[in-house]
Amino acid sequence: MELKTKINAEDGKQEMVITREFNLPVDLLFKAFSEPELIEQWMGTKVLRFEGKKHGSYQIETRDPKGNVAFKADGTFHEFKQNEKITRTFEMANTPFGVQLEICKFEPIDDDTCKLNMHVIYESVTQRDEVLKLPFAQGINWAHSRLEEIMSKLK
Repeated sequence: MELKTKINAEDGKQEMVITREFNLPVDLLFKAFSEPELIEQWMGTKVLRFEGKKHGSYQIETRDPKGNVAFKADGTFHEFKQNEKITRTFEMANTPFGVQLEICKFEPIDDDTCKLNMHVIYESVTQRDEVLKLPFAQGINWAHSRLEEIMSKLK
């Protein structure tokens, strides 16, 4: 199966660029990234805090069937421009990955389609390469496909 979300990670660089075209208008894609109840649906995680504004913060977590925290992440918004751009930090708890910077740009293609461009910068090349060893590509493709499925129902 072809992965619709593309990841460009050049050797020797501490960054990657993630792109995906969606059969959604840009306002619906932005909404999927800016409304906690929608984030919970497509990411399959609980939003504990979400302040979608400059200098706002967020925190998300996923628990296993026994109620133990399986995944936890948080960050700060540095830019939050409606239907255009979100710049944020992202840090996973209890991992060696450190803080990453994510610049998410939401670009309209036409009235019914848009493109997401994510520029993700890591502290080091090693850190980025460790992330890429995980089932990262499959996970982000699954999440983006789920996002499109959920948001298509709101068209």
